[in-house]
Amino acid sequence: MKTVTNAAGRAVITELNGERSIPFKGVGKHKPGGGKYGPPIPSCSDYPPDGNKVVKNLREALEKAGLRDGMTISTHHHFRNGDMLANQVFDLAHEMGVKNLRWFPSASFPCHEHLIRYLEDGTIQRIEGSMNGPLGRFVSEGGMAGTGVLRSHGGRYQAVQDGEVHIDIAVIGAPAADEFGNANGLSGDSACGLLGFALADSQYADQVIVVTDHPVRFPCIPWQIQGNYVDYVVHVEKLGDPSLIISGTTRITRSPDRLLLAELTARFCQSAGIIRDGFSFQSGAGGTSLAVGEYFKKIMKEQGIRARFARGGSNKYLVSMLEEGLVDYILDGQTFDLDGVRSMAENPGHVWTSPFTSYNYHGKGNFANLVDVVILGATEVDLEFNANVVTHSDGYLLHGIGGWQNCLFSRTVILPVPLFRDRVPVIKEEVTTLCGPGELIDVIVTERGIAINPRRTDLIERTKHSGLPIKTIRELKAEADRICGIPDPPELEERVVAAIKWVDGTVIDVVRQVHR
Repeated sequence: MKTVTNAAGRAVITELNGERSIPFKGVGKHKPGGGKYGPPIPSCSDYPPDGNKVVKNLREALEKAGLRDGMTISTHHHFRNGDMLANQVFDLAHEMGVKNLRWFPSASFPCHEHLIRYLEDGTIQRIEGSMNGPLGRFVSEGGMAGTGVLRSHGGRYQAVQDGEVHIDIAVIGAPAADEFGNANGLSGDSACGLLGFALADSQYADQVIVVTDHPVRFPCIPWQIQGNYVDYVVHVEKLGDPSLIISGTTRITRSPDRLLLAELTARFCQSAGIIRDGFSFQSGAGGTSLAVGEYFKKIMKEQGIRARFARGGSNKYLVSMLEEGLVDYILDGQTFDLDGVRSMAENPGHVWTSPFTSYNYHGKGNFANLVDVVILGATEVDLEFNANVVTHSDGYLLHGIGGWQNCLFSRTVILPVPLFRDRVPVIKEEVTTLCGPGELIDVIVTERGIAINPRRTDLIERTKHSGLPIKTIRELKAEADRICGIPDPPELEERVVAAIKWVDGTVIDVVRQVHR
């Protein structure tokens, strides 16, 4: 397989699943050309005149949609680890004898371990989407026939919009839907909040199937998915378990070390003048990031500060800030718990967004650029402030990118990370997998010190008399190495099992098979 060295200095492949791929050229260097992809033009004469698109079951919908070998099937992840629908889709594909499918999820979770059997028997040829937990381990060990592709949330929308990924059949799980196909995630036993990650699928797929366990009479109001894009509607007994939207990554940490990280991050933002009246912020779904939000809340209440908006994932902590008048608006990309679901349904200040408005890099701007500070996690950081979020230091692919890459375009990007995990240093000479260029990452906060990217002379100047433990990133690495030693690099094979796309569709790095 031919490789070239891209602008980030990483050896990447020039062909991906039989198609030419473009190596990363640098931040802002790749400019798209041509027009947006256009799906086939439908005609109202092909649909029931009474608007009733309901078919008897999911198998019939897949048959009517023309499911056959080699197609691309998309699903969304708003149910997170409570999703039941994706497994059902591929159970049926297997029963129908269909092979070599490309699964294009907005994310996967441990509940999708069920699909490994279909990667083994050829029902699914490859996954283009996050490969978390058991799926990531299976792919890392070379079990998948095709090469995986990991994209950010905005990168996924970009890929569909630009025609890089052609979706043959989109299967959209909708907690509430009418017979015409209008749908939302706000009501019903499986209410999950938002359906924004299925928006591109509904707009661009050749065939769109909406599946619901809570049918309502027309019109389903408000609609997050418009029935005008939908071909078939299916009623099922159970769509997903919304209680499993909540996971260990969407609760505030109780670790004293991680709470210290959160406190140091908030103090840094306070000292740097970031927390001020009318500012905006976004924190990730990890336990440390959520704790940062709680420290922000404390500072804001003490100083009478009100934020103009917070970017979500929403959760009970962010909802409480909205309800207490500390935030004017939540601009929500996905819903992480049931408090977020309730708030989205009830509060006009809780506004749903989509990857198009929030993150799509091939648009006329997006919301990420308007955020004053974003708090994110990482598995590794290197001396150039480059960061990794998809693999660990052992080379295993165990996380997705999510909105992480897109958020790097915010005005200040802070990564609170422990200095080491399980006695493995987090700060390395070079990250195992490059997901985000260091030029976009401003501050690394550890429990033993804070490193500011030398590019951010403004932050260095504002915090030099703060009393915070400001150090260089080399000093932090040296301290971690003294405590833990320097681990051996992972043993990797030549075979590329997955490619990491940058927000513009270029290949920023690859993941190689782990040697066993």
